[in-house]
Amino acid sequence: MQFLWKYIDELVGKGLEWYLVGELLFYASANLVPMALPLAILLASIMTFGSFGEHYELVAMKSSGMGLIRIMFPLLIVTLLTSASAFMFTNYVWPKANLEFASLLYDIRHKKPTFDITEGIFYAGIENYVIRVDKKDEDGRGMHDVLIYDHSSDKGNAHVIRAESGRMDMSSDERYLIFELNNGTSYEELEGDDKPHMLSEFGSEIMRFDLSGFQMERSDKDIFKDNYQMLNLSQLDEAIDSHLIRYANKKEELDANIYNRTIKAEYLDTVDQSIISDSNLILAYESFNKQHKMAFLETAVSNLRQNKTTLASKAEILEGASRNINRHLIEWHRKFTLSIACIILFFIGAPLGAIIRKGGLGLPVVISVLFFLVYHITSITFEKLAKQNEMDAALGMWIATYVLLPIGFYLTYQASTDSKLLDMETYTKAIRSILDFFKRKSKEQTPAIK
Repeated sequence: MQFLWKYIDELVGKGLEWYLVGELLFYASANLVPMALPLAILLASIMTFGSFGEHYELVAMKSSGMGLIRIMFPLLIVTLLTSASAFMFTNYVWPKANLEFASLLYDIRHKKPTFDITEGIFYAGIENYVIRVDKKDEDGRGMHDVLIYDHSSDKGNAHVIRAESGRMDMSSDERYLIFELNNGTSYEELEGDDKPHMLSEFGSEIMRFDLSGFQMERSDKDIFKDNYQMLNLSQLDEAIDSHLIRYANKKEELDANIYNRTIKAEYLDTVDQSIISDSNLILAYESFNKQHKMAFLETAVSNLRQNKTTLASKAEILEGASRNINRHLIEWHRKFTLSIACIILFFIGAPLGAIIRKGGLGLPVVISVLFFLVYHITSITFEKLAKQNEMDAALGMWIATYVLLPIGFYLTYQASTDSKLLDMETYTKAIRSILDFFKRKSKEQTPAIK
């Protein structure tokens, strides 16, 4: 639904076939996997072990000598296989799905709206023509009082055609729109100093309009393939190396540009070269006469201004290059964070299910959504910081894992040792005893009614 609302303006009114919209939705669904898969693992593990606890199956297994880790082991194997599949998906399937999605969406955006002539409204959807039809028959093909402005000569409204009636049909290949006009006139202004014009009448005339621009044309996918979202792990490694080399070259260019603007380079041929150095630049200045000193200072101010402008523009270029590198690094780390998140959320969900001992879609859904929101919000927040060069890309992509990893270990340990710390009944009993205490106190303080 979020996808449909986001791209609804790109889809409506263009006469797209249903299979094109379905194809676009199919490719867009690939972007939902990194968000849906960890939540699915978390919810499934909570529901499974919650159902075990609710029906006392965990008690039966533990009484036979099986610990929680041993009970979790078969599902852990399934989770590991799912994590491996998630890595294969993000490395091979996801880049291709992103490429197909970007290519198809680009073509849809550049497709003209579907051909539709409305009564009494000037229609300019056909290139070089503006058409107005006063009335249309019920079949949608018959027309009355047809007005056509021909702009193909790039001279404005120099050629105007008007007909009392007509009929429009499509060619067999649907590439041309055919107008059969009846009882009309054609007015055309000709070139010349005295502005001559030509007026002719016709009983019947046929006009053809090219509709090839309304058809869906697929663009070359190679124009999108270098985007970081369309690359697998090895391609990202190669792209990151290339961008780092270009970044270093740009930085060297900047350093050389700044060095060439220094005062030492400007005045190297005007004074004794033996006294010009970074350590005794003041002595060099004192050796100048008054005229050279003024020129020296003017040149220094001019160079500083130019260097400031150069540094500002180069800083923006380097900042953009750095952000581009970070986006590639973020995508590189994303190949692994999804798989690791599935494993960690399993170690959170399974012990939580054993603790709450509730199956079904009630409490497990609430708890899993809360934990997933912590993971998702943390991940999105620090990923954006990394994209803005506010922090290292590796830290930004893995900080959500660092937050949830100790929680998973702690919950697994507490559940495997049957700790009362996370036993829900312990807290409910404590809350009930506190409420009963206050009730007794309130009754003791209330005077008896005689």
